[in-house]
Amino acid sequence: MALKVSDIGEKELINYILSKSEDIVADDTAVTRFSDTNLISTCDMLIASKHFPSRMSYFQMGFKSVTVNVSDLAAMGADPLGFLLSIALPKDLEVEHFKEIIDGVINACNYYNIPLIGGDTNEASEIIISGTALGLCDNPLLKNTANEGDFLCITGDIGLAALGFNLNEDNIYTDKSLKPLARLKEGKIIKDAGATSATDITDGLASELYEMKRDSLGFMIHEDKLEISDEFKEISSKLELDYLELILHVGEDFELVFTVSDVDDLDIDFKVIGEVNNSNKIQITLSNGEIKEIDNRGYNHYVS
Repeated sequence: MALKVSDIGEKELINYILSKSEDIVADDTAVTRFSDTNLISTCDMLIASKHFPSRMSYFQMGFKSVTVNVSDLAAMGADPLGFLLSIALPKDLEVEHFKEIIDGVINACNYYNIPLIGGDTNEASEIIISGTALGLCDNPLLKNTANEGDFLCITGDIGLAALGFNLNEDNIYTDKSLKPLARLKEGKIIKDAGATSATDITDGLASELYEMKRDSLGFMIHEDKLEISDEFKEISSKLELDYLELILHVGEDFELVFTVSDVDDLDIDFKVIGEVNNSNKIQITLSNGEIKEIDNRGYNHYVS
């Protein structure tokens, strides 16, 4: 039987593409030398049935399509330059709904101060929005350049969006899943403060840490430092969900995970959740003191 893309998953598909081009930087974005700086470019495709919760409005779809791309610029510490929008729509979509999507795009572009500079439209059986974000950065942050002894940090709380996907009422969890925001300002502050590596948390913290791992380096997370609220645990339990599974393996928070040798100069809200070590493993110290190795699992576009 012929091997299918679902058998190997998104990351292996990307690895194949990378193997065919020596010019592609294996990071959150492409990095291209441009004049006396670097052009930072990234693209992300969102498909209605895969990436938009059923409660998400058309306006929120448009806003998210910008956020997911700007989040990659944030992870590099880049300044936004321009946004390109390609959108495919069903023939029977109401024009008013199309306008709501575009209003969301424009609102997000204004929010991130990244102008809409072009794009394309086409027809499809469902809404597909593909964005391309461009930025500039002299010394972009990379994801696999951490050093042993660095602090492992995150901006904000994680797991909120993952829990929100399972809820219907309006609260901080569904707000995070329906209205995610990229940490653009924080990315630049982190870079200027001397962070050694960074990436955005889109496919789950565990998956991102495996992307950041290199050589013999590893990461130790401490559950207590994640500051998981009792409410989060209680709601997860009622839904028969593992709260650590939501935090480690789902993603969609668009927070930044980064490493830094000194946290004193970080003028942002952040939390130290662990450290970089030489274990060659991704591990977590649970609240009861038990140490467990974390699986390399996250969101996979090709697995239903």
